Amino acid sequence: MTHPLIPQVLELATPVAVRLGLDVVDAVFQTNHAPPVLRIDVRNHQAEDTSLEDCEQMSQALATVLDDTDLIPDAYVLEVSSPGVSSTLLSDRDFIVFKGFMVEVKLTEVYKKRQTWVGQLLKRDDDHVYLTDKGKLTKLPRSLVASVELSNQAVE
Repeated sequence: MTHPLIPQVLELATPVAVRLGLDVVDAVFQTNHAPPVLRIDVRNHQAEDTSLEDCEQMSQALATVLDDTDLIPDAYVLEVSSPGVSSTLLSDRDFIVFKGFMVEVKLTEVYKKRQTWVGQLLKRDDDHVYLTDKGKLTKLPRSLVASVELSNQAVE
């Protein structure tokens, strides 16, 4: 259940985030902590990743606004963070970081009688995405790849 202050927090946080080039993704007020924790998740829509600096700037700017409004009169902890890792691999960095992980590759059309491929990610180059499935190498044309997502299937 959403805490009753969250709509007001979002109303205050959204314009602050917009000024900083960020989007507010989520807000949670955890009152079961002492002191309570107000967590705001932000995403930098202009960059590949949300940086620590983005979170720092949002934290400082939002803390000032919240203090000025006295919306939360008692002591609390403000945490600003990124929403976490996306399951969709997009950047070269994603393909390096998640090498060896199970992925599901969806193609724009059927290739070798299949449009969806699941396997362990080996690498991506300019022309192909490379997977291995039970020891068998699969080379998928990058021009046909619609999406590559982390899979919840276990590596065999």
